[in-house]
Amino acid sequence: MVGVTIPVVLELPDVLVIGVEPCSDGTYRIAVQSTAEAPCCDRCGRRCSPHGHDEEIQLRHLAILGKPCILELRPRRFICLNCAGTPTSTERLIWHQQRSPHTRAYDEYLVRSVLHSTVADTVRKEGLGEGAVLGALRRVLPQQVNWTRFSSLDTLGIDEIALRKGHASFVTRVTCKTADGQVHLLGVLDGREKSTVLAFFASIPEALRHTVQHVCSDLYEGYLQAAREAFPWAKVTADRFHVSKLFRAGVDTVRKQEMPRLKKELSDEQYKELRGTYWSLRKPPEALTPEEAKGLKKLFDYSPALHTAYQLAASLTDIFDCDLDKEIAIALLRQWQQAARDASVRSFDRFVNTLDKHMDEIANYFVAFKNSGFVEGINNKVKTLKRRCYGLFRLDHLFQRIFLDLEGYAFLGV
Repeated sequence: MVGVTIPVVLELPDVLVIGVEPCSDGTYRIAVQSTAEAPCCDRCGRRCSPHGHDEEIQLRHLAILGKPCILELRPRRFICLNCAGTPTSTERLIWHQQRSPHTRAYDEYLVRSVLHSTVADTVRKEGLGEGAVLGALRRVLPQQVNWTRFSSLDTLGIDEIALRKGHASFVTRVTCKTADGQVHLLGVLDGREKSTVLAFFASIPEALRHTVQHVCSDLYEGYLQAAREAFPWAKVTADRFHVSKLFRAGVDTVRKQEMPRLKKELSDEQYKELRGTYWSLRKPPEALTPEEAKGLKKLFDYSPALHTAYQLAASLTDIFDCDLDKEIAIALLRQWQQAARDASVRSFDRFVNTLDKHMDEIANYFVAFKNSGFVEGINNKVKTLKRRCYGLFRLDHLFQRIFLDLEGYAFLGV
């Protein structure tokens, strides 16, 4: 077989390959030199003159034929003969960031490898130290939001993340859903105090801040107050999912009271017939199968109180499922409140008080039917991220990793 020479294509601008050496450790060492034009002086703006070379540096680059590639380069030095003191400088290469042991292309490759994976896995695959991969993440990914990316924000979502289970170590995550339906991470804040969230809202450029039309949140008072003060013109909306969770707790409260009573009073055969009704109670009437509806009827025959609680929750769900304007929705919610007050069960009293306190935020759902669904979607990504990555407690690192999982493909052009 006749030997064939394969040209080395580094895909680096203004670079000349002057030598290639395959090494016994399985790497390729490639000697290169820069062919870029001499830079202009930072002081006078005139073209500099060559002034020798700096010490050799070795940079990890993209693999060639599956083998690691090391570039060997002596950066050129330049001198300005026009300025007093004839200042010198070392060449800056557009494909390399100063003090980085990698080319920019290899840094981006490492970041793509971490996308939906782990730093530890990338370390094993590439034969690097953990610091090398973390350094690539730090150099490539933003550590905070770049407001110039946005022309408008439209809908903001506020939610909290617990970094350590059981340690009350909460951080606040602020996201937005723009008019084109895209979801973006805006901030990861230390704690969940109103002052912290309000300060972040104040950091949004004024013109961009006035594009916020809706703010979705749970009913945590600190978030709601911060949103009202920062965006007095916007509709601050209590997330429907959290509202539903609150009033459905009224059914669970009655169930927890009634089931032990029924177990004592009913025969084993009668109580056995109620098996499986736990999940049926969580379904709206129209979603029940004939068998589930039959099981619930037996349960309600034994427990009228549970039947009342189920009907109250179902009727409130029906209100939220209707396409209503805000005024009509408020009237129906007030009617439901009175029905709950008149009912024989008291498990909805807490939610009745919540309606009194937060009627405006809850009824704002009917203005544009906004909710925190896009926030909850990111929560799933965060939970998956926390399972993959241990010890992810620094806010800048957390911002980078959430940003990577959420927007990494678009940011890296993959």
